[in-house]
Amino acid sequence: MKKWIVTVLFCVVVSLPTAMAQCAMCRSTVENNASRGDVDLAAGLNTGILYLFFTPYLIVGTLIFLWIRHSRKNAQKKKLRPSIARG
Repeated sequence: MKKWIVTVLFCVVVSLPTAMAQCAMCRSTVENNASRGDVDLAAGLNTGILYLFFTPYLIVGTLIFLWIRHSRKNAQKKKLRPSIARG
């Protein structure tokens, strides 16, 4: 389990610098506004990009977590269920 957490944290840390990237049109708009002194638009745009970047990973991670939890519960039920010998 610890190995999985370390892997996820590594992926997040590696992907953070690329999460601040912007398309050419968005970048030019932000640069124009930033040169005029309006930095709020740039911060909001970067927050929106991060939101869109992490949402699919959160959904998939939640589904995987629920699937693993469900499969572990089923495995425990099979261990606890006494086997009935047919005669």
